[in-house]
Formats: sequence, structure tokens, C-alpha cells
Amino acid sequence: MPPQNLQFGGGVAETVLHPVVALAMLIAGVIMLGSSRRNALAAFLAAAILLPNDQVLMIGPLHFPALRVVALLGLMRILRSKLGSKQSVFSGGINKIDIAVILFAVFTTVDGILLWQSTAALIKMAGDFCTLIGVYFFLRFLIRDAADVDWAIQLFAVIAAVVAAVMTYEQVTGHNPYAWLGGARAFVYEAVVERQNRARATAGFGHPILAGTFGAVVLPLFVGLWWRGRKFRNYAIVGIVSATVITWASGSSTPIMGYAAGVLALCLWPARKWMRAIRWGIVLMLISLHMVMKAPVWQLIARVDLVGGNSADHRYQLVNQMILHFKEWWLIGTFNYPDWGWGMWDTCNQYVAVGDKSGLLPFVLQLAMIVYGFKYLGRARKIPGTGKKDALFLWAMGATLFANVVAFFGISYFDQTMVAWYGLLAMIPTAALAHRKRVSAPEPQITGTAVGEPETLAAETDVMALSPASSGDWL
Repeated sequence: MPPQNLQFGGGVAETVLHPVVALAMLIAGVIMLGSSRRNALAAFLAAAILLPNDQVLMIGPLHFPALRVVALLGLMRILRSKLGSKQSVFSGGINKIDIAVILFAVFTTVDGILLWQSTAALIKMAGDFCTLIGVYFFLRFLIRDAADVDWAIQLFAVIAAVVAAVMTYEQVTGHNPYAWLGGARAFVYEAVVERQNRARATAGFGHPILAGTFGAVVLPLFVGLWWRGRKFRNYAIVGIVSATVITWASGSSTPIMGYAAGVLALCLWPARKWMRAIRWGIVLMLISLHMVMKAPVWQLIARVDLVGGNSADHRYQLVNQMILHFKEWWLIGTFNYPDWGWGMWDTCNQYVAVGDKSGLLPFVLQLAMIVYGFKYLGRARKIPGTGKKDALFLWAMGATLFANVVAFFGISYFDQTMVAWYGLLAMIPTAALAHRKRVSAPEPQITGTAVGEPETLAAETDVMALSPASSGDWL
């Protein structure tokens, strides 16, 4: 049976908000609403990732965790900007990733309401909708050009350093300082989780796996920042070291898998011209294994044991039971998945969590975000005239996307880890469009119609579409 606190109507019954956290949210809100885009981005990322979600503001029956509060403040900034300016809200306009995110949020919300058909479900799904939309579109609003992408990654490096420091403190002392804030989960933070006599640090995240996954999936971004140029090297070093410490301190297999996936993708740069053959080779290998193995090929998940005592078999069963019970969940999801086997209530797999709880369409939309992310990066990288540094940076962003794809098999992003995920999705179209405009812009030509006539500059600055006629994927 799943824990009762996972049911709708659970959670805190009154406001649990430490004065320090309340002051931090107030300061972040003032900066987000009234300061420059760069300062607003710094305030948002710091508050969204570092403030724990067990700090909850209650207004009637409505719960407002720290992440939801700053996400709603972000939506207020977007609304104010839209009403006060005719400038496009998002860089390059609405793209296919934006559409996939919007549809994902809408259908996840609608399916959840239709499935549960209760007021509590309506409140819960509406809150999750606001959080998702607020996080993603505020980041899309703030990250408008290549300089903003660089700035966002630098901020992630600084935040990762703070998280790494906290998790190191946990490893040394056996105590999580977030317990001092007295949130709803302070009793969980008081003692560091252990498995087979190894500490698993959490920082302010919902679980050690999520904390470690955050570090693992941002690592390739810091490598890309190193490739970006010398002026970013200090931030890159801080980020790489911090991401490694976070992954190690979490003591979990999923972060290690995500970390390894990112490193592997980075190392595949020399083989970039043969990626199509490599992809199809992997597909054919999996099909062949499925035909000769006694168990289905996805049973290989159960054999992953990077850290002793992990629950790889549970992850395999999640995928297997999802496939076996397809008829139960494909339309709008199901609430019967806990009955499919022991521990099946714990959907620690992003793909399974989306499918089981929301149905096939949100599951497909989740995949669409990934597919379009790879396409935008791959097509931008293959534009004629792309320099090696730019190509390497785009490749690193693709490696980050791949690291998330792998990490999704071991955990679902139910806490502030989603900020790193949606931050990446927000950066991808901006980086791709900025690169396309920079490479495709024609050289200014000096022209004149008569002797003695002032010379004029004829430079064309057309905004080009994200999806050119040429094809090509990143991976």
C-alpha cells in the first residue's frame, strides 16, 4: 500500500514558513519583479533551487510551496512586461518545444482532473500546472540571447557550488542544515539517509537521488562553458567540481548513470559524423537481445547496480508493469498502478510516472520535448560556417539533454530538479536561434550610387526559422 500522505488532501494543514525563507522569497520577488532580466534570472534560479519545498504557505485549501511562489511571481513579471511593451515575450516567438510544454501541462492537468474527479484533485492539478508553466515560461522570458544562455549556466555553476557545500557538510557531520529551518520535512532532514553504511546527502531537494541527479545533468553544461572560451573557465571549473561532488555525495546509482551518460555523450564528439549509424546499431542490438533473451530486453535495467543496495529490479518492474497494463492507463492514466505489484506506487521513473498518472498523450509530449531539443541543436550545429567552439557548445547542450534522458529511467522530477530540466529546454531554442542568426548574418557591404554620395551599410538582419530545410539530429 502507498503511504497515505501521497493521497490528495494530504500535506501540511497550516503554513510552515521559516522567517529566513519568507525573507528570501520576499527579496527574490522584489528583484524578479523590479530589476533587470539578469538580476531577475539570478534571483529566480537561486530561490527556486535552494529554497526547500517543505516550506509551504497555506491560503485556505491552497498550498504554495516555495517553488510555486517564485513561479507565480515569474508569471506576474511576464504579464507586467506584456502589458507595458509590444516586444515579443519570448525570444524567436513560440516554437515547437514551447507548444509541447504547453500541451503537456494542459493534458496532464485535464487528465488528472478527469481521472480523480474530486475537488482536491482539481486544486492539486491546478497548482502543478501553475508551477510548471511559471517555471518554464519565466525562464523562456528571461533567456533571450546567447549572452543570457551563458549567464544562466554561470548561475547554475554558482548554485551547484552551494548545493555541493551543503551536501559535503552532510557527509562530514551526518546532519542536514536544512533541518534548522523547521519545514514540513525537518524530521527527514535531521538525519542523513544511509544505505549500506554510506551516507546519502540530500541538501534541500526531495530525495538524495534528485539532489545527485541535479548535479549529474548539469555537468555537460559546465564542460560546454569551458569550451565556450577562456573568460568562462573559472565558472566552468567551479561547476564541474561541484557537479562531481554532488553526484558522489548523493550515494545513488541514478545520478551516477546520468553523470556517465553526459560524459559518454561528450566523448562521442569525434564520432559525430557516424551518429546515425551508432543509433541504428544500438536499436538493432536491442532488438536482437530481445529475441534471444529469456526475459524482455528492458529487464537489463534490473542488472544495473552501481551502488550496493539499489533498487534496479524495482525500476525494471515499473517499466514491465506499465507495458503489461497499457490498456488501463493509455487514455487518461490510472490510479490502480499501486496494485500492479509490490512498491509500484513509487513511480521513480519519469516516463512511467507521466504515463501511469496521465495517459499516453502526455507521455508522447514528454518524448516530443526531447526530440525537438535534439533536432534544434543538431540542425544549428550543422549550419555551414559554424565554428568549432560554437559546435562544441551546442554538442554539450545535447549531452546535457541526453543525461536527462538517461536519468529519467531512475527518478521522476517532482521537486526543484524540474528547474534544471525546464531551464535546459528554455535555453535550447534560444541558443540555436542565436547561433543561426550569428552564422547566417551576411557581411555588411559598402555601396554607393554616385561619386561623392555618402556610403551606406546594407546589412540584412532577417530572423530565421528554427527548423531549416536541411535535416539532421544531434544524437
